[in-house]
Formats: sequence, C-alpha cells, structure tokens
Amino acid sequence: MLITRTSLLIRDRPTALLTRHLHGNYKNHGSLALLSKHVSEIDPEMNEILQEEKLRQKHSITLIPSENFTSKAVMDLLGSEFQNKYSEGYPGARYYGGNQIIDKVESLCQKRALELYRLDPEKWGVNVQPLSGAPANLYAYSAVMNVGDRLMGLDLPHGGHLSHGYSTKSGMPVSYISKYFQSMPYRLDLKTGLINYNELEITSKLFKPKVIVAGTSAYSRLIDYERFQKISQECGAYLLSDMAHISGLVAANVIPSPFDYSDIVTTTTHKSLRGPRGAMIFYRKGLRSVTAKGKEINYDLEKKINSSVFPGHQGGPHNHTISALSVALKQAMSPAFKQYQRQILLNSKAFSKALLKHGLDIVSGGTDNHLILIDLSPTGIDGSRLEAILQYLNIAANKNTIPTDKSAMFPSGLRVGTPAMTTRGFKEVDFEKVADYIGRAIELANILKNREPGNVKSSNEKIQNFKRICEESEEVSSLSDEVYSWAGSFAVPGEM
Repeated sequence: MLITRTSLLIRDRPTALLTRHLHGNYKNHGSLALLSKHVSEIDPEMNEILQEEKLRQKHSITLIPSENFTSKAVMDLLGSEFQNKYSEGYPGARYYGGNQIIDKVESLCQKRALELYRLDPEKWGVNVQPLSGAPANLYAYSAVMNVGDRLMGLDLPHGGHLSHGYSTKSGMPVSYISKYFQSMPYRLDLKTGLINYNELEITSKLFKPKVIVAGTSAYSRLIDYERFQKISQECGAYLLSDMAHISGLVAANVIPSPFDYSDIVTTTTHKSLRGPRGAMIFYRKGLRSVTAKGKEINYDLEKKINSSVFPGHQGGPHNHTISALSVALKQAMSPAFKQYQRQILLNSKAFSKALLKHGLDIVSGGTDNHLILIDLSPTGIDGSRLEAILQYLNIAANKNTIPTDKSAMFPSGLRVGTPAMTTRGFKEVDFEKVADYIGRAIELANILKNREPGNVKSSNEKIQNFKRICEESEEVSSLSDEVYSWAGSFAVPGEM
C-alpha cells in the first residue's frame, strides 16, 4: 500500500514539483552533486584502467571455461540502487527496516530459480544469498556436517575443485575444507580419463563420508548422477552436486540434470549461466526415506542451510547481485538462451576435434560439455609457459594439472572452454581457427623456451624469464596483432 500511495502522489504533482522531487533541488546539495558524477569525471586514473580492461576483453579470445560476458541488463542491476540496502535475514523476517522492496526482489529470484530448473517448490527450495561458489559449498557442508566429519570429492589434480577438499601427499590441507572436515578424494581412471565409479563405491563404504560431492572443475565428460546417488545411499551420505560449471547447460536441458538424484545442488551464477558473480544452494524438501519398519523420514535441510548462510557465515546479502541474478534467470528461460547453450556444445565438439587434428592429446579423448583439458606432456611445453605466451597473443586460457602431474607450478595441462566466445558469436569454424592459434603458440613456445638461460633453478625465475623473452619476440608481437584484430571484429554485450 505504501508504494501505491507514493506512486499516486508523484503522478498527481505538477511537473515542476515532480522534477524537483526526482532530481533533488534541495539545500546543501554540493555533496550529492559530487556523488552523482560518473567515474570518468571524478577518477580519471581508475577510468583509464577500466577502459584498458574493456579493450583487453574486446580484443582477446577468452577461453577460460569459468568466464563469460554477462548481459547489459545484468550490468544495469549490478550498478543499481539495490546496492544501497542492508537486509540481513530472509523475506518477511529481516533484521533491518525498509526491506519491503528487497523482499520482492529476493522472492522473485527464488521463484525464477526453481522455474528455470523445472523444480516443484513443494519438493525443492533455494537460497540465493551466497556470495560465491566456494563459500556456498562451505555453507552447505556446514549445514549437514560437524567439524571433523567426513567428505569425499574429486581429487584436485584429477579435475576437482579446491572447495571439494584438497591436501598434499604429506597430509597438509591446502584447502581449508580439508582442515575443517576429514576429506578423502576419489579419482579418475588413468586409462580412460573418466571418473572411477567402481573405486569410489569401494572407498566410500570404507571411509563412510557424511557428504559425497558430484562436481568438477576440469572434467570434460558427463557425470553419472544416478550412479552417484546409488553410491551415496549405500554408504549413508548426502549427495551434493556442484554444477557450477555446467549450470547453464543444465538450465537449457541440453545435458543431464543433477536434480533428479541429489539431496543438495550448489552452483555459481556466472560461468555458463551468464549471470552476475554469485551462487545458489538448492535443497530437497519433503520425504527423504522410509525405514524398514515403514517410518517416513523427511528432509530437514531448509532451516539448516538457511541458518548456515545467515547468520552462520554471512551478514547482509548483496541485493544488487540478487536482483541481477533474477534478470539473468529470466533471460535463461528464453529460446535464445537454449540455442546459445546448444551452440556451446557444438563449438566445444568442433574445438576438440580441431585440437586433435593438430596432434594434441585431450584428457578422456574428447568432450561432452563446455570445456576441454589438453594434455601437453607430449608437446615439450608445459601449461605455465603456454598460458604465458597465449596471454601475450591476446588469448586467455589457464594452466591446469592433469591426473599424472607432480608439479602444480608447471602442470602439463591447459584448460579451455567455449561459453565466453560463444556469447560473442563464435561458431564451429571460429573455434577451428582458435585451435590453429594454439598449435602455432605451442610451436613458438618451444622455440622461445630454447632461448631461456640454462642456469636458472627457481620456478618463478624460469617463468619470468620466459615471459620476458615472449615480450621481446617479434614473432609473438606479429601473431598478437593478428589475434587482436580478429577478436576485435566480434561484438561484446552492450555494443549492439
């Protein structure tokens, strides 16, 4: 009622008064005038850096699978007045006043999240407040585990993520997830490059984890969620599926969904979903199981997960992000988004085939999703050097461990993906050209590697020397200009 009355009052005012009401013809408005200026007016130094980054993005080939170009509408909300409001708590139960509009924003976002993934609100709920993917996983674990309880996730060198737990061979936790909880990894079959479900089934019965994570960061094949569910049920664990990388593909229904088999599903909201940087936690509601004596056991995840997010780990949610996410979820329901996700897969398949034609090895031999993990070990060049030279060529990719690696500083893999450049209009033939650039970069990297001084032992000094050689190379400069021009011929969101 308050909003309706305010709207009527504004509509009934004379034009001059309305202008004053909206544009602030008030006393002591000097400070407001300063706060109303754009960054180009008040901070030329930062504005120049912003323009440099815009140019870098436009004239680069972005191959990092976790990166994307979000929409102009999402960017509008990220810089909106929703940034100004504190709203600890949840819709209808806030710890601050003035949240009647924010409640509408968050409720709409929750509703759209369930609709997008085709979920019955009687059987699923969602928390849209987590600030990012790794924190979302911590919140979900903490909701159902105590400190010291057991967790299983895919080993980091085998394509897992730090937020699924990781310790060194000596047992030192690299990820604090492995400090808070006892973690044991499952791994790939080294012969096939696929998740070793048989080994997971055996070790999970021995380890008896409270949570098993079905999720990856550098795995190019589909996940057998039904098998994961069976394994989890046999050892009494919750199945948490982390679909951060593939959430857009799942939303468009072009790859299998984890929701039919999981107890909890977490996801980031950028990556293939192409929204703002944030995260969501989906949780089951209703019946979980029936005992041998016929007693029904219901899920109790809603209160536990919501309490783990707030007040357990976070304060006020980022309302500008939640509002932007709501817009992204609406966009993801469109036919154009579904076609975009299909093109991601077509591009990934074409990219993979082109890389194989260049004589490169791919972990698991190909891809079923948006990413490809290249095994560089037969090429004579490592992932760190290839990542470095590609950056000088205006191609952004990332070095990555492969299952047989022993060094994270000079891993043998390069991880590439298709979502970002598919957003910019790349088709199959364009990714074939990218594969050619990568092949040329490997050849050039091997030539430049031979120019490095031979008496350097430090890993950091080795890569810095290689970067210096790249920077001074005329061959690198010439190829860089070629990529810069070609990549810049494709639009970025907001230009059209």
